[in-house]
Amino acid sequence: MSFLNASVSKNSSIVRPEYFFIIGLSGIPYSSYYYIFLFMVYIISLIGNSVVLLIIAFERSLHSPKYIGVFNLALADIGETNALIPNMMKTFLFDSRYITFNACLANMFFVFFFSSLQSVTLVVLAYDRFIAICLPLRYHAFVNNTSMVLIMSALWAFNSSFVALMVSFISKLSFCDSVKIQSYFCDHGPVFRLACNDYSISVIFAFLVSVLYLVAPLIIIVISYIGIFLALIKITTWQGRLKALKTCVSHLLLVGIYFLPMCFSYLAAVLVTLTPNARVISTSLAYAIPPMLNPIIYVLNTGEIKDIIRKILKNRSAPERTFLND
Repeated sequence: MSFLNASVSKNSSIVRPEYFFIIGLSGIPYSSYYYIFLFMVYIISLIGNSVVLLIIAFERSLHSPKYIGVFNLALADIGETNALIPNMMKTFLFDSRYITFNACLANMFFVFFFSSLQSVTLVVLAYDRFIAICLPLRYHAFVNNTSMVLIMSALWAFNSSFVALMVSFISKLSFCDSVKIQSYFCDHGPVFRLACNDYSISVIFAFLVSVLYLVAPLIIIVISYIGIFLALIKITTWQGRLKALKTCVSHLLLVGIYFLPMCFSYLAAVLVTLTPNARVISTSLAYAIPPMLNPIIYVLNTGEIKDIIRKILKNRSAPERTFLND
């Protein structure tokens, strides 16, 4: 470990390496093609979510509680992919696998912060659908632009504080031996397991992250949809039921796309012993694919956004036809 200049604090016995080494995929020929594939996913995610952000920002008819939630989800998608994939390109395609200690903590914070924000935003959107279908007459009393902005602001504040606290405990650990991270970014679990002192607090935080941002949100969403389906039963006509259910299709698809890969990755890690390469591939896809598919789902399944896009395309094509006729 000659590349390490481990710094020991004068007032404590904490040993911090100057660098960590991110392993990523190992022993797989042509693994660079996988990172190029993720980069293509990143470009599609960036374009798609940027289009959704611009449409919601500039179209006044979409300035509603539901689309404030969609706007927040698109922001979280862009934040997560920017925190994750460009760093992967730099790390593996340009063979820059060493990352400084502080840069590692920053990378860990932003990936987990934006991922957690995706999870809680899906819960808020489930709340929006629950009130809209189960309590339609009181919807505007419970859900309005002001309350939605306050909810989102509170979630940003809580998530940033919780994730910052989780990351801060990594700085209390000593790294005396290996600095090789068995992951594709500065992942919380693989990092704290390298420590040579007590990391029980980090284990607790890892458990809390799983509960707060995976288990609890999924339970809340399932309960909300049980309430929604019970409310749909009370609607007398099938046309009315389908119309109400149609407003939930986009959200249900987003929930499935986000939570199913995450749950699969966690269960696979618990029930079977995944190889490091299998873990890298499964978790990287679980992080990268939802931000790419989310804007596509909203564009294809949301009538308001489709109508606005058609209007924009029609307005752009009209001057072209006029010019050709002249």
